[in-house]
Amino acid sequence: MTWTSLNAWAAAPEIFLLVAVSVILLIDLFITDAKRHFTYLLTLVALAVTACLLVNSLAQPSQLAFSGMFVADPIAGVAKIGMVLGVALVLIYGRTYAESRGIYKGELFSLTLFALLGMMVMSSSLNFVTLYVGLELLSLSLYALVGLRRDNVHATEAAMKYFILGALASGMLLYGMSMVYGGTHSLDLLIIAQRIMSGEVNHLLVIFGLVFIVTGIGFKLGAVPFHMWVPDVYEGAPTPIAQLIGSAPKIAAFAFVIRILAQGLEAYVQDWRYMLVLMAVLSLAVGNLSAIAQTNIKRMFAYSTISHMGFLLLGILVGTPVGYAAAFFYAVTYMLTTAAGFGVVMLLSREGFEADRIEDFKGLNQRSPWFALMMLFVMFSMAGIPVFIGFFAKLAVLEAVVNMGLTWLAIYGVLMSVIGAFYYLRVVKVMYFDDAEDKSPLVAGIDTRVVLSLNCLLLILIGLAPDRLLYVISAAVAHSLLPA
Repeated sequence: MTWTSLNAWAAAPEIFLLVAVSVILLIDLFITDAKRHFTYLLTLVALAVTACLLVNSLAQPSQLAFSGMFVADPIAGVAKIGMVLGVALVLIYGRTYAESRGIYKGELFSLTLFALLGMMVMSSSLNFVTLYVGLELLSLSLYALVGLRRDNVHATEAAMKYFILGALASGMLLYGMSMVYGGTHSLDLLIIAQRIMSGEVNHLLVIFGLVFIVTGIGFKLGAVPFHMWVPDVYEGAPTPIAQLIGSAPKIAAFAFVIRILAQGLEAYVQDWRYMLVLMAVLSLAVGNLSAIAQTNIKRMFAYSTISHMGFLLLGILVGTPVGYAAAFFYAVTYMLTTAAGFGVVMLLSREGFEADRIEDFKGLNQRSPWFALMMLFVMFSMAGIPVFIGFFAKLAVLEAVVNMGLTWLAIYGVLMSVIGAFYYLRVVKVMYFDDAEDKSPLVAGIDTRVVLSLNCLLLILIGLAPDRLLYVISAAVAHSLLPA
């Protein structure tokens, strides 16, 4: 096999990122803690160049590489740009936080970039082997990042729980993939789809494999009943890492699901749809009802994530390009919203103080009217209040569900959204109607304040014209899911 037949240029962003993180690792060995900002800047430069390569790739037609194991198509391109943006926001928002807690080290930057590389590989994989390699690269990086504060009992406990349950999920996925391989005699998703359509498979074995794969996907998404790790990991992990887990990997998880279910096992849509319906219904109920009882805002965000994954699954289970586009739009908008939410939490935190309780937001309007308004935008978007981007994301999903004839499921989703609005509006009430107990100034650099403000403003600006982003995403899905 020659370099030309590999078509390695299709994976230029991934290859560059791998080289960049290797160089950053080597350079960081010779940098003292006092000059760690140099590593931080190199990491942001690596992300910027990766983003430029990805934008350039969007103008190219879809390309297969590495003997069909890797694809550079519009879904992967748009998803990767969202992932790079999500990771950049993690590093910018978390810089001051990491400095004050002793985790502003090379490991933070290198592991974050390795996690991004895993996400990018996942979104471009057309083979079970590359899918699993990308997933494990992401997962192993996140396990280490959660436990980065080795002197912190809660972080260590969260890392252990995440690792053990993540290993269980990986085992489920591997077992399911091995069954599908046994039933189809292929690991290539496109070949699997062709053989299923032609009837050259052991259908019973493939369906058993599908059950295990959906179970593994449920664990990775944090959907009910496989959600038990989410609240503990969000609470125990350093806040920037909780932001990372809750933002960019959700886009990668969407791409992962689309590759397996929509491209590889689309013929069994009636079988996996019922499993996703059950997971979506339970996630919406458990996530919203449990979030009401939380006093820790990171745990509230965790249960909120579970409920939002329910909406993501609603879009996917429709099983049409319109449904996939709605789910993709939801994943991208949720990344922007949750990143902004965690950004405000870190803005309120300082050395020796974690602003992780809802009562820590008391009187924020008295301390900083601007960032109280920004947090209001975040809460309104998550609640699905009209004009904000979260409303149109939910509307797109519910419209796809109704068009599929599942009106009862759309009504259920609306009811759960109404329940969910309660705990989001509770944070707004605390910020605007309670007196401030802590009147210390907010500690953050000008870069964090500017980027966080832009992030929050995007929630309403995109909401005023959501059709442009939705068009880009819909076109990406339509072009990527054309029959092979």
